[in-house]
Amino acid sequence: MKTKSLFTGLALWLPLLLSAQTRLPDEIAYRIKDEAFNHSKIKETAQWMTDFMGPRLAASTNGLRAEILMEEKLAEMGFSNPRREFAMDFPKGGWDNEKSYVAMTSPYYTSFSATPKAWSGSTDGLVRGEVVYLQVEKEEDLNQYKGKLNGKIVLLPVTSEYRIDFEPLATRLTDEELAALAKDPRPEPAHQYRRRFNPLISKLNELLATEKPAAILGGDGTFNVPASRGVPYKAGDPEPAPEINLSIENHGRMARMAQKGIPVEMEIEIKNRFTPADTAIYNIIAEIPGTDPKLKNEIVMIGVHFDSWHGGTGAADNASGCLVMLEAMRILKELNLSPRRTIRIALWGGEEQGLYGSRGYAQHLLYDREEHQKRPGYDQFVLYLNMDNGSGRFRGIYLEENDMAFPFFRTWMTPFEASGFTTLSPQRTGSTDHVVFNMLGLPAYQFIQDELEYDRTYHTLMDTYERLSLDDLRLNAAMVAWFALNAANDNDRIPTKPGALEKVKNTGTR
Repeated sequence: MKTKSLFTGLALWLPLLLSAQTRLPDEIAYRIKDEAFNHSKIKETAQWMTDFMGPRLAASTNGLRAEILMEEKLAEMGFSNPRREFAMDFPKGGWDNEKSYVAMTSPYYTSFSATPKAWSGSTDGLVRGEVVYLQVEKEEDLNQYKGKLNGKIVLLPVTSEYRIDFEPLATRLTDEELAALAKDPRPEPAHQYRRRFNPLISKLNELLATEKPAAILGGDGTFNVPASRGVPYKAGDPEPAPEINLSIENHGRMARMAQKGIPVEMEIEIKNRFTPADTAIYNIIAEIPGTDPKLKNEIVMIGVHFDSWHGGTGAADNASGCLVMLEAMRILKELNLSPRRTIRIALWGGEEQGLYGSRGYAQHLLYDREEHQKRPGYDQFVLYLNMDNGSGRFRGIYLEENDMAFPFFRTWMTPFEASGFTTLSPQRTGSTDHVVFNMLGLPAYQFIQDELEYDRTYHTLMDTYERLSLDDLRLNAAMVAWFALNAANDNDRIPTKPGALEKVKNTGTR
């Protein structure tokens, strides 16, 4: 009776055992870690990509230079078919800041750290004058400034003030925070972020567009470091007024004095250059070809956005991701770990302006949203792994409510659990390139990362080489290499979300 029970149990479990997920041998995990930790090229590549390459604003002159440099780097590293691949036309055209000088000259002299907003205009040489502070709380307050702002230096209203924060500047995710990410929030709907329309801001912008001031200054960014932003602009439109971000501390200093009736004077010289309207967005692509005759046309893709804002050198956002993906590819090639499927690296253009690069790739190769038809690449798409939350260590991965992905990652993650990669989150996360593919039902995921100093420094002048945690990046590169290689060699593949394309067709959402 006991023996019969045992065989009955095996018979019931055998189909499950045969279909259980597998991973590559631990020896390969060891070799990947050894190459990543003891022979890393992360530091040299990081200095090259930040200090030498510099900022990579979409369609800017230096951004185009950086794309060419990266294409040459991929060829130098020996990857197959390195190329700049057209993604989409870019309606804003190119823009470069060539000079920026902003100073308060009265009641005393102070040179300010300032960042012109991308796609804003230039001053007429060096302009000097008293600041006009807009004290506006309601729409009627705008009337007092009509006809009085032409050629003036305009200080926008204060919209935020700094408050002392007693939390540490750099943090790692706690066990409690990771446990919360591991919980499935369904059936509650995912939180939808909606930008609230502010009619007062709209009317203020209309007034400034009519008045044509010499310069417009706002406060954005803390610790006396201004943020990098852009203005609404389409190539061919009249050149906007020069618009400049100061930190909220320096902006607030002048606003407080102006409110007290103390005259504040400034001198400003901004020189920006607009380049042709036919500028396009490109992606930078290369591969390690697959070796299995039946699977080599299937694609495991690892990627990040290549573009940055113009203030710093785009280190944490997102040279850090580029470094990890480049190093993962280098490790696989150096160890001659020939994948069965093709492993492709994709460095996306124009993410900061609206996911231009990844959207263009999806439209051309995966799914035609206008015709509602799959492209050949859709069925060849196996997995996409994305990194875009600074240079912190991977602690897990967001699996975008795709229950079918859990068995794969639960098996693959084992060699890295001791390094802190412990969390498989069913939750969704947004605001970066993986969402383009996930909306089509494809298995595309973003890693959970320690934030470190990310919220303080990204999109600012501080986003430079010093923001990179090189040890964390070395570990991340090992993980990406391991996950990509397992996906490229597994007999099975993560299923797409059932019915996803019907939802795209009917509603345009996932």
